[in-house]
Amino acid sequence: MDDNKTHEINAHNKQEHPPMHTAEHLLNGEIARRYKCGRAFSSHIERKKSKLDYHLPSQLTDEEIKSLEDYINDIVKEDVEVTEEYLSQADAMKRLDLSRLPDNASDTVRVIKIGDYDECLCAGTHVKRTSEIGNFRITSTRYQDGIQRIVFKLD
Repeated sequence: MDDNKTHEINAHNKQEHPPMHTAEHLLNGEIARRYKCGRAFSSHIERKKSKLDYHLPSQLTDEEIKSLEDYINDIVKEDVEVTEEYLSQADAMKRLDLSRLPDNASDTVRVIKIGDYDECLCAGTHVKRTSEIGNFRITSTRYQDGIQRIVFKLD
């Protein structure tokens, strides 16, 4: 698709804090890759703190949590570019999961890419480079009934 024209996509009903929302993409993508659990089934992204919930067979260890935190902070330090791409749903379907798109989604979708670290459909707001995220910290976790909750903030 021609990236130099205006694209019409569905309106987004929430204005996220761009650094937090971009950090969420990185964490979500890495957890989905490492644990083969898909992206979070529930999320709450806010300026002060955010949370993601995953279906996992067991609780993440302290070492795994620390590894995730270090992973995100390493990407922040790399100062990776965050880009957007507009695709038809048919083209996006070739490389992305479209199952969460609403029934009334526009044919044109927006893909947010963070270097080679993450790409996903998104209509939200993001930073231009990962160095704008700041220090990423996982502040708490909880595991109950097969659900792993991860709470994080930015300093």
